[in-house]
Amino acid sequence: MNITIVGTGYSGLVTGTCFAELGVNVKCVDPDGQKINRLVYGDIPIYEPGLEAMVTRNVNANRLTFQADYEGAFDNADVVFCAIDPKLDRDGSTNLKPVIDIARTFARHLNNYSVLVLKTTAPVGTSQQLKDIIDEELQARGVKGDVQFDVAANPDFLTEGNAIKNFMHPDRIIIGVETEKAREVLTRLYRPILLHNNRVIFTDTRTAEMIKYAATSMLAARISLMNEIANLCEIVGADANVVRTGVGTDSRIGPKYIYPGCGYGGTLFSQDIKDMINIADVNDFSMDVLRAVDEVNNCQKRILFEKLSKCFNGELEGKTVALWGLSFKPETDDMSEGPAIVTLNELTKAGCNIRVYDPVTMNIAKLRWNDIYCGEDMYDAVKGADALILHTEWRQFHIPAWDKVKQLMHNPLVIDGRNIYDARELESMGFEYHCIGR
Repeated sequence: MNITIVGTGYSGLVTGTCFAELGVNVKCVDPDGQKINRLVYGDIPIYEPGLEAMVTRNVNANRLTFQADYEGAFDNADVVFCAIDPKLDRDGSTNLKPVIDIARTFARHLNNYSVLVLKTTAPVGTSQQLKDIIDEELQARGVKGDVQFDVAANPDFLTEGNAIKNFMHPDRIIIGVETEKAREVLTRLYRPILLHNNRVIFTDTRTAEMIKYAATSMLAARISLMNEIANLCEIVGADANVVRTGVGTDSRIGPKYIYPGCGYGGTLFSQDIKDMINIADVNDFSMDVLRAVDEVNNCQKRILFEKLSKCFNGELEGKTVALWGLSFKPETDDMSEGPAIVTLNELTKAGCNIRVYDPVTMNIAKLRWNDIYCGEDMYDAVKGADALILHTEWRQFHIPAWDKVKQLMHNPLVIDGRNIYDARELESMGFEYHCIGR
């Protein structure tokens, strides 16, 4: 089969590369010529384990190509994926203009039957809106009725750091279609995956679009509720980690997404929550629980700075603070909407000297915070520090040489935003230790 992916951001690049790995002929199109030039020469603009090697392998096999214009992009394409990263309006809602522009471009180049698949997360009803726009364009060309097409919704459930595994071995594949022909085409496209995973759910486009928002909302609700429980545990003297274990072993609840921490982040995850609230507002419905989830998370992102400030009675000016981890989760270079951004901003306002180490995001951070010191390694970052804050649980941070850390620090204070350290071990070594929920 032949497919075209419009957009080479996170979703588009991973989706296109994985389909090529499965033997599909893939054209990736992006109007950002600079990004395309980087991709052509093997320079991958995002960090995702295994992706660079997979891109190189499929480019060399001539199954994966990149181009910056639409000339010939849709020729012989059985399926065209709209996978652009969503743009935001000033009010925080998703701006659909780029998606609509792709639908118009698709219609202007359409000569044979093809399925336009909405991979970009967009408000419920967007697929139908795109279908109406394509009909208008075909009418303007005078070929409506002569050239056939379908629009489908196939939401993206990739998680940064595990995207290739998520694509090749998904929990489920959600496909929203309105015709049997579109269903047949997409079943054929996904057949290599379906041979080993029959968890495909076909539904209509509106339901498929809503499933993505509902899934993100459920996960966010678990995170925020557990963080609130953890904060209460800290007040009443309970151990949130043991509470988590006791709750997570209940088969009705399970252990995932109930780890206490300093809040969730990531552009797409956070944006889905805002979009869901906005969808409700537009339809005169109030998502009270989801608003609370979002507000709890915003407060939780401040908790590490607040713990630090309390340790020094609010007198932070001139203090040297080390941060381990900047990305919102391990195995990604994405800092967006993450708690590290809040901490860095607050430390800067407080007049602190900031030293950081993250395996992949330091160059990104340096562009935004000019005065921070980027350590050569995790130990270099803690030299002379009055406090160490853990934001991201990269593997290399799990079992540090604490005696070396203590020797390098000016003041042995550790604030653990992910609850990965043994409080008794650190306290027995002379560290002052704080975490979430105990």
